[in-house]
Amino acid sequence: MISLILASNSPFRKTLLAKLGLAFDIHPPKIDESRKKGETPEKLVYRLAQEKAREIGKTHSGLIIASDQVATINNGFNTDDNILTKPKNHEEAIKQLQQNSCNTVNFLTSLSLLNTKTDNIQTKVEIFKVIFKKLNIDQINHYLKKETPYNCAGSFKSESLGIGLFKCMIGNDPNSLIGLPLIQLITMLENEGIDILTDNI
Repeated sequence: MISLILASNSPFRKTLLAKLGLAFDIHPPKIDESRKKGETPEKLVYRLAQEKAREIGKTHSGLIIASDQVATINNGFNTDDNILTKPKNHEEAIKQLQQNSCNTVNFLTSLSLLNTKTDNIQTKVEIFKVIFKKLNIDQINHYLKKETPYNCAGSFKSESLGIGLFKCMIGNDPNSLIGLPLIQLITMLENEGIDILTDNI
């Protein structure tokens, strides 16, 4: 019997992982998540997922699931690509959504699965694209007052009313947009001999 551990305190990741019907524990890591000089957004999330998994692996054993996510209007593969941040106030949120209007926001979501027994670690970065509608100021103000997404990077939540901001979404796994690429995780678990369809854990 091997333990499954989610290295995150995100309620969204907890809800997503629970969809697989597997028992798991939660142990959020404490690491420095600062972006290093010359680091692309893609390399940042790749590194942080591994660091989170290994941090929990210092004190816990089993299969450790770790993830990180950033959003950028750029493609995420260049050192000067800006990462969308959480707005400080309503005015900054307006500016962010005006910037997102008619643009494509790329979500880069990393996933690591560490087997502490073998020290084998699998890591992937999933890309999910969200294309925004043309938004006017009345729509933006209404949305912000209705949902108050001030603790969300880019000033929107895709899980609820934020879906109304989008023209379309492009990606392999909509779960990755919320924070955990489940299709990729299932493949990683299979590589460790775990088939979720037979509940082999």
